[in-house]
Parts: sequence; C-alpha cells; structure tokens
Amino acid sequence: MALKILDTCVNCDVCEPVCPNQAIALGAVIYEIAPARCTECVGHYDTPQCVDVCPVECIIVDPDHVESRERLHARYELLSTEGKS
Repeated sequence: MALKILDTCVNCDVCEPVCPNQAIALGAVIYEIAPARCTECVGHYDTPQCVDVCPVECIIVDPDHVESRERLHARYELLSTEGKS
C-alpha cells in the first residue's frame, strides 16, 4: 500500500525530509506521495516515518494503491539499488 496525504495537510514540511525513498514532494497545493516510490518505510523502519512526524495526522493508507508487505519489500529492494552499478 502506498500512503496518501489528505487535503488537511498544512504544508509544515516535516514529512518530506524523513522519507527514505524520496516519495514525498510538494505538489501544486499540498505535499503529495508518489505511489511508485512509497514503501510505507518497509525495509527502512518499523513504521512509516511521515505518519510518525505528521502533526495533523493527515497521512493515510491510500485505498487506490493496496499492496502486500512482500510487494512493498520488493519495491524497497528495487529502489535501494537505483543508481548503483
């Protein structure tokens, strides 16, 4: 599953720097999470770091991008080899 930032986001800037996959970026209005890069921190941490630091609790599991833990781990492995020869 990828995570999703709701429109209640206050653009406080704390989620972007804690994302180990660089899946979070400022969109046109609020921060957004790229589903192709989000692993819910599987492979890095026990819990999603963006959720842990969000002061307004506006980050949820995206029902449009439901994936198994195994799939998230496979994405983590793929992303962790990006840019390596």
